[in-house]
Amino acid sequence: MMWRPSLLLLLLLLRRGVQGKPSPDAGPHGQGRVHQAAPLSEAPHDDAHGNFQYDHEAFLGREVAKEFDQLSPEESRARLGRIVDRMDRAGDGDGWVSLAELRAWIAHTQQRHIRDSVSAAWNTYDTDRDGRVGWEELRNATYGHYEPGEEFHDVEDAETYKKMMARDERRFRVADQDGDSMATREELTAFLHPEEFPHMRDIVIAETLEDLDKNKDGYVQVEEYIADLYSAEPGEEEPAWVRTEREQFRDFRDLNKDGRLDGSEVGHWVLPPAQDQPLVEANHLLHESDTDKDGRLSKAEILSNWNMFVGSQATNYGEDLTRHHDEL
Repeated sequence: MMWRPSLLLLLLLLRRGVQGKPSPDAGPHGQGRVHQAAPLSEAPHDDAHGNFQYDHEAFLGREVAKEFDQLSPEESRARLGRIVDRMDRAGDGDGWVSLAELRAWIAHTQQRHIRDSVSAAWNTYDTDRDGRVGWEELRNATYGHYEPGEEFHDVEDAETYKKMMARDERRFRVADQDGDSMATREELTAFLHPEEFPHMRDIVIAETLEDLDKNKDGYVQVEEYIADLYSAEPGEEEPAWVRTEREQFRDFRDLNKDGRLDGSEVGHWVLPPAQDQPLVEANHLLHESDTDKDGRLSKAEILSNWNMFVGSQATNYGEDLTRHHDEL
């Protein structure tokens, strides 16, 4: 029996579709290839004026920070105390919150939206409800179920689909770190969001190279780079932003100035080095709360400085007054 390709396949094809000519107001296409870490918060980091909104959103995530803003100070402190216990349990459980544990918590909260999206899709993939997703389950949910030897016999350009499926299987094998052919939630998250996981870096680079390297020489030439961004109509003059992209390729992408991008340069482009924002914020919170200067935080130290970590109705009101005073 053969089921026709699922709706997820159509969504997959839309996600991976060939880029056409960009609209005049779209600006440079292809920027979606570049993964830039989002800021921990859009709020100003303005502790000096008693505005801790940046710290609240960095420590809790933006949506949870909004929830805390509606709590009484007593409930806010109580929930913070439970978070402190969780941070310590997730680390070494020694009764203290170290810099590493604080950084890990902030990184965890900042990826909550990714984990939530995976959780929402989990039952689509985990069809046998055993708490893991095998490659066959993922393949069937994405591409539809085929009997052996019948793969894609009912669609046009079957070879393209076969290549896509092989590419997904390769990525799955990299995400499956324990090699048991079954993905945990963390491993499925790495499969679906590889740019977020250091051990998936090489597969992101390999896939980008395969997409752009049309002559299969193992490099991205400037014309291949431009073709990913823009497709000219016959007789059309190249827009100014495309010329700018050529300059970007020459001046910033091609690091060794040999006129092409190798794997290392592709990696530098699509996964650029970034400041470890969770570590910076963790250092800041530790510095501001470590009253005995022993390089770690007790639960009491965190709770004594609770309004820097989390908000409440009281701190929300105080920040409103501060902003009103500054405006005056």
